[in-house]
Amino acid sequence: MPQKKRCFVVMGFGIKTDYVNGRKLNLDKSYRLLVKPVVESRGLDCFRADEIPHSGNIDVKMYQELLEADLVIADLSTANPNALYELGVRHALRPFTTIVISEDKFVNPFNLNHLSISSYQHLGDAIDFEEVHRFREALGKLIDTVLGKKKTDSPVYTFLNSLVPPKVQEQIDAAIGRAKAAETPQKASENLGVATSLLIQEAEDAIEVKEFAKAKQLFETVRTLSGEKNDSYIIHRLAFCTYKAALPDTVSSLHQSLALLNSINLAHTNDAETVSLAGAVEKKLYEVGEGNQHLENSILYYQRSYYLLNNRYNGVNLALTLLYRATSSIAENDQERIADLVFARRTWQRVLFLCERDWPIINQKEAGDLQRMQNGNKDGQELKEYYQAEKYWIQVNKAEASYGLGDFETYRIALAEAEKIPHHPWQVDSFHQQMDKLAVELKKVGHLLEPKWEAPN
Repeated sequence: MPQKKRCFVVMGFGIKTDYVNGRKLNLDKSYRLLVKPVVESRGLDCFRADEIPHSGNIDVKMYQELLEADLVIADLSTANPNALYELGVRHALRPFTTIVISEDKFVNPFNLNHLSISSYQHLGDAIDFEEVHRFREALGKLIDTVLGKKKTDSPVYTFLNSLVPPKVQEQIDAAIGRAKAAETPQKASENLGVATSLLIQEAEDAIEVKEFAKAKQLFETVRTLSGEKNDSYIIHRLAFCTYKAALPDTVSSLHQSLALLNSINLAHTNDAETVSLAGAVEKKLYEVGEGNQHLENSILYYQRSYYLLNNRYNGVNLALTLLYRATSSIAENDQERIADLVFARRTWQRVLFLCERDWPIINQKEAGDLQRMQNGNKDGQELKEYYQAEKYWIQVNKAEASYGLGDFETYRIALAEAEKIPHHPWQVDSFHQQMDKLAVELKKVGHLLEPKWEAPN
């Protein structure tokens, strides 16, 4: 039987006085009526420090639960110093799955103003029945959300987003320890291979949920463990995470990413993914004001990857960088601007062709995998999400290319079709960021085209 998840409740015991307003609150009733029944209804074991069986120092068990509990609910009512301290420890140890609650007359200390605190109404000795019902429902929904999404709720990990939780570091250290403790060189090699495979999978999982700083550290560990300083896959993923993590700042991370890509023969490689990533990094360096040479480099990289792969992603980005050049100081006259605009238009036309080509192909492949998707297992769900993503990107690529060509009717239709397909919020954000850039640049030089490009009303 799998072990039940655990919820550790941080709060005072018995009747406590709130010295700010002089009220006495029965915190045992808050725990018994508002918290414990809701947690247990979600299938979790629920306990406070006074319910932990122990021999010896209770602090050891308390710290262990603050680290390992699947969920921590901290009730800060009466500004209990122990509860405040334990909440701080939890926030330092775990980036997510912490909920903060309090009685509604609790006065926030100034340094807790950035916390999200769910309030309930306590009458002192009792809690109104309707309030019990209301808060139980609200807390239940919050628990479902927190456990389901694992979104960072610790201010420590929000503001110091390069931190790696102790659990992850523990796994890294354990993997290294197993490899070192192996009886034979062959066994050591086997253990090392298993360790690096597990760490790579954990890093890819972190990328999936946009935890790029964590993924970066994991890939750095894999690189150290394997001893392969120039493994192209590891370097490529490390460069990608470095670029996305933007630490310690955007410009530094972009230059670090570029240096990593250069270490795997960027100047001569025919690996389209590596070249495409270099195009994205150079484009971002131009966008943040690092100079025209980065734009020229980006165009060259996107051209290489576009011609190698003949795909839509590199097509739309190549067209945008050509548009950037037409509006930059690189273009010295209208003739040069028109040359880049014509090249961009031809690239958008090719993207439309690729969209029409790819749509029936992806539908045919999806039909062939229909039975696997209906199994309801992890493999089936991943396949379903893959096909949804492919269809979404085809439609938004079609919308972007149509917009660039001034065909706004096709743009609106494609965008409407994309919105019908299940997708992640970040995909929408990515598309709209690209479209905002496109619109700004086309408004500068659209009059040079024939017919003129004019923004839609």
